[in-house]
Amino acid sequence: MPVEWRFTPDDVARLRFAFSPMWELVASLRVLRAPDRHSPHLPWLRAVRPRLRGLDLTDLFALVPVSGYLPDFLTPPPDTPLPGFPAELERVRATPPGTAYEEAAWVQTPDPAALARFTADPAAGVRRAADLLERYWTVALEEFWPAVRALLEADVMWRARTLAAGGVRELFADLHPEVAWHGDRLVTARRCAYDGDLGGDGLVLVPSAFSRPGVAVMYEPYRPMLCYPARGVGTLWSAGVPCTPELAALIGRTRAQVLTALAEPGTTTALARRLGLTPGAVSQHLTVLSGGGLVTRQRLGREVLYRRTPVGDALTGVR
Repeated sequence: MPVEWRFTPDDVARLRFAFSPMWELVASLRVLRAPDRHSPHLPWLRAVRPRLRGLDLTDLFALVPVSGYLPDFLTPPPDTPLPGFPAELERVRATPPGTAYEEAAWVQTPDPAALARFTADPAAGVRRAADLLERYWTVALEEFWPAVRALLEADVMWRARTLAAGGVRELFADLHPEVAWHGDRLVTARRCAYDGDLGGDGLVLVPSAFSRPGVAVMYEPYRPMLCYPARGVGTLWSAGVPCTPELAALIGRTRAQVLTALAEPGTTTALARRLGLTPGAVSQHLTVLSGGGLVTRQRLGREVLYRRTPVGDALTGVR
């Protein structure tokens, strides 16, 4: 059963990317419940499980099953390109009780008793869920958000480059196997059926580190949104960026790490977050690497995207 959106020229012009810390937080609950389905996140799981021993997540697990529908009010579509977690949490807290009740009733929960407590008093249920999300964020994701955000930034820069070079058709051709572009329509293979116009508001594309392997969609009465797995998740929890001793001896260890980290194109800020360096230090190394013909730079809006040249690929062992 597909979800199908029809685009007008205005919708194409208003296509935009955004990040959502709340989406990552809620999606990570599924990683906790089914680690075998999310092997790239095992290092994160090992780090956070001991911290969760005093936190009862029963009410959240009842709303967020391992697979299938979860209430949309828990993951409101981002209303800015990079909303902060406190702002998104306030949007969850402001959910009307009627909306919370209707959406919770659709959940195929593994814990009917906990879900019944929620639907018996949805206003109180929303408060409990929001309080739990806030505590869970502090314990499990706040510390790791800079690394997750850097990964998402790198994905958006890659997608923006694809969009600039090949247009909407090329963007969606590379986004996910469940997504297909047909003329003026975007079709996704989902377990729900929807067919409608975007109405000139465009579509929000949200990369996610924790949502795998498929895509997720939201539509009316919410802003249309498509969430898809970000590129490079397998490198997210790497302890630093490994480089060969030979490369480190040739150009210096830190510079070698910067070059190796550019397996996926990235910005100075994203590289700095990933490597634990200052943006100024990364910028200096990129200047040297660029001067040596090992990386190139391309400006996309206010950002500068760096990528390895074929010579840089050869030095890092890429064939």
